[in-house]
Amino acid sequence: MKKPIVVIGFLGTQLDAGQGAGRWNKWRPTVSLAQHEDMVVARMELLYTLRHKALAEVVKADIASVSPETTVNLVPLDLEDPWDFGEVYTRLYDWARAYPFDTEREQYWTHITTGTHVAQICMFLLSESRVVPGVLAQTSPPKKQREGEAGKCTLIDLDLSRYDVIARRFDAEQRDAVAFLKSGIATRNARFNALIDEIERVAVRSRAPILLVGPTGAGKSFLARRMFELKQARHQMTGPFVEVNCATLRGDGAASTLFGHKKGSFTGAASDRPGLLRTANQGALFLDEIGELGPDEQAMLLKAIEEKRFFPVGADKEVESDFQLIAGTNRDLRSDVAEGRFREDLFARINLWTYDLPGLAQRPEDIEPNVDHLLAIHAAENHRVVRFNAEARAAYLRFAQSGEAIWSGNFRDLSASVTRLATLADGGRIPVALVEAEIARLRWLWKRGGPAATVSGDVDLDALLGEERVAALDLFDRLQLEAVVRVCRQARSLSDAGRQLFQASREQRSVVNDADRLRKYLAKHGIEWSRLAEA
Repeated sequence: MKKPIVVIGFLGTQLDAGQGAGRWNKWRPTVSLAQHEDMVVARMELLYTLRHKALAEVVKADIASVSPETTVNLVPLDLEDPWDFGEVYTRLYDWARAYPFDTEREQYWTHITTGTHVAQICMFLLSESRVVPGVLAQTSPPKKQREGEAGKCTLIDLDLSRYDVIARRFDAEQRDAVAFLKSGIATRNARFNALIDEIERVAVRSRAPILLVGPTGAGKSFLARRMFELKQARHQMTGPFVEVNCATLRGDGAASTLFGHKKGSFTGAASDRPGLLRTANQGALFLDEIGELGPDEQAMLLKAIEEKRFFPVGADKEVESDFQLIAGTNRDLRSDVAEGRFREDLFARINLWTYDLPGLAQRPEDIEPNVDHLLAIHAAENHRVVRFNAEARAAYLRFAQSGEAIWSGNFRDLSASVTRLATLADGGRIPVALVEAEIARLRWLWKRGGPAATVSGDVDLDALLGEERVAALDLFDRLQLEAVVRVCRQARSLSDAGRQLFQASREQRSVVNDADRLRKYLAKHGIEWSRLAEA
C-alpha cells in the first residue's frame, strides 16, 4: 500500500500571490502540488511569515477547492528577517525537531521552489542531513498555461547511495584521495591500506586532533603534510601547514616558539613574536614528538586546542587561532600518562583519532613498491633512469624483506639505500656486486647504530633459558627462538611484536590475538614478556 504524501514547503509570497479570479490563469507552485491527477497530497504543512497570513488563507482555500482530500496546516514562523540565514535555519530546525515525523506510515516531500533563496537553502540542508526525512520536490510551470494545468513536479532523493553513477564518482574520488595520501605507491600490506582508508575519511570529514604513533622514520611527518594538502585541495583549509619537532624546544624558548611573546617579556624579546600556533591559523599544526613537550607547554596547548585562544608569553590579553592539530610521537603516551610525564587531560583530547603507523620491517611486502617509487623520484630529480638487473633486484629484495633487515631508520634508511644504489650505478643498471656492497653497508650501519645494535645483536639464549634447556633445543628451534627474541626486544609492546611476527597469517584469521599467540609461544620456552621488555 502506498504511503500518504505529506508536503512541507514555504508559501511563495510572489509566485503564490493573487486575489481575484485571474489568479487561476497563472501558475502557482504551491497550489499546483494539489492539481496533479496522478497523485494525491494527503497533507500540506505550509510555512509562512506572520505578515502574509491573508495570502496563506487564500492558498489554503484554493487547495481545498481543487483537492478536497488535501489537509492544509498553516504553520506561522515568527521571522524578523527571512533573508537572515542563522535566523531562518534556527526556526526551521526547531520546528522540524518538534514535528512528529512517522516515516513508517507517511512519505515526506520538501518543496523547494518557493520561499526566499535562504529558505530554500535551509530546506535543502535539513533534508540532506535527514532532519527532515524524505525527498525534495521541485515544481515548474507548464509550457502553456491553462486553467487547472499543474505543470511538472520532479522528486530528488538526496540519498546518494541510490544513484550508481554518483556513487561511482564518490568511490573514484575516495580512491584518488587514498592514492594521494600514499603518494601513488601501490602498497600491499592489508593493515596499512585499511589504516590509510580510514585516515582519508577522517581527514576530509573532521577537524578534531589526530595522533600519529610510530617509530622514527615511519612517515608521520609526510602523512601529516599529505593530509593537510588533501584538505587544502578540497577548500577546507586556507591557512598554512606549520611543523615543529617538539624535541627541539627547550627551556624558556619553547613557550615563545609555540605561543609567541610580547616585546620585552623576557631578556632578548626585542619585538613581538606571533608564535607557531597563530601562524597556523585556519591551517594545520603538526607537533612531532609531542611527548617531549614540558608540563607548562602541555597545559597551554590544552587550552589552545579546547578554546582556540591562549596567552602569548608576557601578554595580559588572549589571542585567537583556529587550527587543526596533528600530533606525532614514537613514545607510548599511555605509559607517559601513567608515570606522570604527560598530562592525562591533554592525552584524552588528542586521542580521539589515533593511528599506529607500522615500521618498514612490519611491512615487508611494501618494500618492493617503495623501492620502485624511490627510483622514480631519483630519475625525476636527476634526469637519469636507473634500474636493477633481475638478479640484483631479487638479491636486494630477498635481504630487504628478511628478518635480518631491521630497518631501524625505516623509510629514511630505505631512501638512503636506494639513493646510494642509484648514484653508484653505471650505465643506469644496478648489478649484483653493487647490491652486495650495499647489503654489507646496511649490516654495518645497523650493527653500529647505537640502540639498534643491541636489538639486532646476538641473542644469549643461555642467559634466558639456561645451558641445559638450550642444549636440548634443535638447531631449527634455537634459530627460530633467537629471531623471535630479536623482534620482541625491538618492539614497543607484546602486541606490536605479535603483529610483526604474524603479519601474514593474521590476515587469514577471523579472530586476531597476536599478543596471546606470542605469549603462548614464549611460555612454551619458559620466557615471560616482561623479561624481554626489560632487556
